[in-house]
Amino acid sequence: MTDAAQNGIADGIDWQHAHQQLSSLALARAGLDVDEGRWLIQALRCGVHLRLGHGSFAEYVERLFGYSPRLTQDKLRVAEALQSLPAMAHALSAGETSWSALRELTRVAMPDTERDWLNAAHGRTVREIEQLVSGRHPGDRPGDARDAKAMRHVLRLELSGEALATFREAMAKIRRDAAQPLDDDAAMLLMARSVLGGPKDEARASYEVALTVCEACQAGKQQGRGELVDVGPEVVAMAMCDAQHVGTTHVGGVGPSIARAHQDIPPAVRRAVLRRDNGRCVFPGCRHATFLDVHHIDPRAEGGAHDPDNLITVCSAHHRAVHRGEAHVAGNVGTGLQLRHADGTAYGGAVSPRAADVHAQAFRGLRGLGFREGEVRRALEQVGAHVGRDASVEVVLRRALMLLSA
Repeated sequence: MTDAAQNGIADGIDWQHAHQQLSSLALARAGLDVDEGRWLIQALRCGVHLRLGHGSFAEYVERLFGYSPRLTQDKLRVAEALQSLPAMAHALSAGETSWSALRELTRVAMPDTERDWLNAAHGRTVREIEQLVSGRHPGDRPGDARDAKAMRHVLRLELSGEALATFREAMAKIRRDAAQPLDDDAAMLLMARSVLGGPKDEARASYEVALTVCEACQAGKQQGRGELVDVGPEVVAMAMCDAQHVGTTHVGGVGPSIARAHQDIPPAVRRAVLRRDNGRCVFPGCRHATFLDVHHIDPRAEGGAHDPDNLITVCSAHHRAVHRGEAHVAGNVGTGLQLRHADGTAYGGAVSPRAADVHAQAFRGLRGLGFREGEVRRALEQVGAHVGRDASVEVVLRRALMLLSA
């Protein structure tokens, strides 16, 4: 940096004037963001891209502004949200907040909560606002408790053509091997676990991550490069099924106790279960045969034993699906397993996507109310036998609560 710049003078322009000019541009840009959003909505509704022969609205906007499809989607989402959020729309047009800040706030703000969110975001950077919003649902207020399941993290990478093509092939292979639709989260988890290496001994659990669990509420945090990251209850449940324990750490406690590491499932039992299941996930069509977990059909927390009849081999994608209520396992190995989708359909059958989603939501809702995993499964099985596939989440929850409260 030159002496002139260090003294606040560059090419005859002092720092105050430079700041004034940038502030004027920021205010002008805020007004343009308001106009841009309004006209993007109008252009989409009247099909401008079709009149001009473009393949999609995203292509039209990319050629016009250079925006990526994701940014165009965000621009439209924010613009539509601001139509019902007058305080936020005014804050943007007046230059009191930026479009980037509203991109995050409009994910959760509603007409009756928008001022609370504007006040909470005042003076914060966009990154801080992202953290403020993370883990909260539309209609929540800034002071409401976070939902670990709703917390999302964005990973941005810049890759060469070769690396990108190889990455896409790897993701495609993971999805083919799973023999079921996998979202980005599940696919990346499988890939990461394979890279981390897992156990060299099949008798040891494949969990080699540090997971801190609160003894009182069972909330979990996973250590990642020196930072504790909130994880969903299904991650804790997966680890409780099949983990190695090193000491005992409690959230809010005084630190870990020192104890010898021990394997939850006896090594000889774990080895026998994997060999019995031919070293691969038991779900039909799944080809995953590395970095496997052992799952308790009757949950360990509900008295399920380390009896081989109560243990099955699953990949991490199917293991997570079971603990999220998206797949069900019943019976036992000796008398026969029943593997089902959330709607009760035999696994691999003609599943009803809507009914499966409704029952999975009901499962997570009931677990969130404190009901045990096994009793929730049994209640939903009974409800599923009496309500049609068009039943709403409210109907399924009401019927299940009646059974659970009886």
